[in-house]
Amino acid sequence: MNLKDFSLFLSSTLAILGVGFVAQWSILSNLTASVILFFSHPLRLGDRIRVLDKDFDWTGKVEDISGFYLFMRTDDGRRITIPTNLVIQKGIEILKNEEEDTGEEEFIEN
Repeated sequence: MNLKDFSLFLSSTLAILGVGFVAQWSILSNLTASVILFFSHPLRLGDRIRVLDKDFDWTGKVEDISGFYLFMRTDDGRRITIPTNLVIQKGIEILKNEEEDTGEEEFIEN
């Protein structure tokens, strides 16, 4: 094998790996964001939230959080899916959770 053939093989392999890693980046970022949401964020199923975005007003109830998406029912009845990495990037405001909506209060007697 001469140097010209080897350099062609090496550059082709690196190009294919580069394209593969770029394509996988969005998948990895969504999985990482899902892990962050699951372990260290106070967001839970049933919470009423607002996604902080200047272009869209997404306010509604969290229905599900999967490995890649957050599923939300907006106040006007639409069901939207938001990639979890977008939720981490944009930030969210938790308005109230499901327990607060029921009106049940717990009293502690001293």
